Amino acid sequence: MDNKQAEFRPYISPYDFIPEFTPKAIILGAIFGIIFGAATVYLGLKVGLTVSASIPIAVLAISIFKKLGNATILENNIVQTIGSAGESVAAGVVFTIPALLFLPGGGDYFKYFQIFVLALAGGILGVLFMIPLRRSIIVKEHGKLPFPEGTACADVLIAGEKGGKLAQKVYYGLGIAFLYKGLMSIIGLWKDVPAYVFSRKSSLPNGTVTGEITPELLGVGYIIGPKIAGIMVAGGVLSWLVLIPLITLLGDNLMAAFPPATKLISEMNAREIWSNYIRYIGAGAVTFGGIITLIKSFPTIISAFKDSFNDLKQNSGEARPEKLRTEKDIPLVFVLVGSLILVIFMAVIPSIPTNLLSSFMIIIFGFFFVTVSSRIVGLIGSSSNPISGMTIATLMATSLIFVAVGWTGEVYQPIALVVGSIVCIAAANAGATSQDLKTGYLVGATPVKQQIGLIIGVLASVLVIGFTMLLLNDALGIGTDKLPAPQATLMATVIKGLLSQNLPWGLVLVGMGIAAVMELSGVRSLPFAVGAYLPLSVSTPIFVGGLVKFISDKMKGGNADESDIGPGALLSSGLIAGGALTGILYAVLVGTTVETETGERSLISYLNTGIAERMGIEGDVISLIMFLGLAIVLLRFATKKEN
Repeated sequence: MDNKQAEFRPYISPYDFIPEFTPKAIILGAIFGIIFGAATVYLGLKVGLTVSASIPIAVLAISIFKKLGNATILENNIVQTIGSAGESVAAGVVFTIPALLFLPGGGDYFKYFQIFVLALAGGILGVLFMIPLRRSIIVKEHGKLPFPEGTACADVLIAGEKGGKLAQKVYYGLGIAFLYKGLMSIIGLWKDVPAYVFSRKSSLPNGTVTGEITPELLGVGYIIGPKIAGIMVAGGVLSWLVLIPLITLLGDNLMAAFPPATKLISEMNAREIWSNYIRYIGAGAVTFGGIITLIKSFPTIISAFKDSFNDLKQNSGEARPEKLRTEKDIPLVFVLVGSLILVIFMAVIPSIPTNLLSSFMIIIFGFFFVTVSSRIVGLIGSSSNPISGMTIATLMATSLIFVAVGWTGEVYQPIALVVGSIVCIAAANAGATSQDLKTGYLVGATPVKQQIGLIIGVLASVLVIGFTMLLLNDALGIGTDKLPAPQATLMATVIKGLLSQNLPWGLVLVGMGIAAVMELSGVRSLPFAVGAYLPLSVSTPIFVGGLVKFISDKMKGGNADESDIGPGALLSSGLIAGGALTGILYAVLVGTTVETETGERSLISYLNTGIAERMGIEGDVISLIMFLGLAIVLLRFATKKEN
């Protein structure tokens, strides 16, 4: 053991036993898991990105317990541990399971029970597989892997123990987001997606400039920072202001449809060109970016496997003395038995498209990518974890194995997706689990209690994730402009193309080439590829949020790192949660109808004034002014000096 590790002392000594795994902490954590799980479902379907919920949950827990008579730092840590499981499981779910809607026969499995089972299996596997990795990744790599969000969350908990008004900014963000988005989307006072499309006769035919000016996207941009936000919007600019106009210019004179489209390019608008061509280019770019990220991670992956197996050998040796409180994990036998039970369960459960081979593939790919995810978040944080790249790699490997054994019919497409879904959910939850265990390591928590808490968080959140997704699909439509579900659409494209062996490889290879150019230029290709794949309306407000972060850092005379927990980051967390929850409320109002003399009428029709719909270009200007005002509010909070 090196000197740095030997000298480390957590905030609470291993020899101190204070309240930790209490009923009030478990209940509040489960409530937060449900709330943030539902909010993440909306955000993931809308944007294709998620951000860690640990910090805002920790802040809210501290403030609530102070109102209820205070709590220990370890109780607050249990709350954020249980609550964060809801966000991470929801992220894995929305990235993959909605793809069932886009696969032949897959819609038959897009039901509450099936979503519940897949989310539960993936979430629990993510926790179980992370347990044998804790010592090698959290303990032995202390001082080497920064775990930005886990370290920041520990700072929040310690600061809360010492006193302060951290939660105030999160509540402000919730209130501001609810007011702003309520007036915009529910009351309809201004447009939520101002846009300008260049005419076909201009020098930039079908070029599109647009932005979905919501508080949650502004908050996402602030938290991920100007660098990643700038790379993302660059990908969007390439697709919507370069490639789409280029395809329009070259294709307008074609007298026949250009595959894979069946319609003349001269008859297509920008959205149709994106759907028929750009999304395949974007899929190739995302695939390449994900694979490159994995290749870069191979040294850390090999090291993690090596350390884990060494620890297993040590644990199976002679009897060891009683472990300290801060060294106790769920026994390894429970990990092995639990994993085996899940394999058998997934192989035999009815109404889930699985078989014995796919169940074993879930275990093999799951453990591999749990290790990858846990190491990567230690370097770049959960919010930047390339889960989509890992999932695409899983789907490609699964599909190629299916092709090799002759399983190429449409019936096998949902089976391949189930493998990718559970692996994706497990990897997402493992990344959040490693951040939580890092936080616990720093504050002096008991690992076994955190691990049990994470399983409780999974159980609580999966009860509402499926319901929320079905509600949003019924009200807004998954795969539409309101909920594009970019990640799930991409997964379906990969599976259908590989198993039916008709993927437009020319377009996919173009995307891979673009991503390769970015890597060779020293630019991270995965965020660029995600930006190229998403509608430009998503990446532009994210870029504005990153720009606000850049300006605030310059005004404060420094460059805050990813663990920054200043007022801007806290307000942004509130904006994200508030905007997402308001979006769910909007979906409820749209989906709830009442009988009238003229037929059914949705509740939203009683509240929406329709002012924005009746506006022309002046409506776009007003919308931009309102969004600029929101960005200025965020900047003011971010640069305000704390007393």
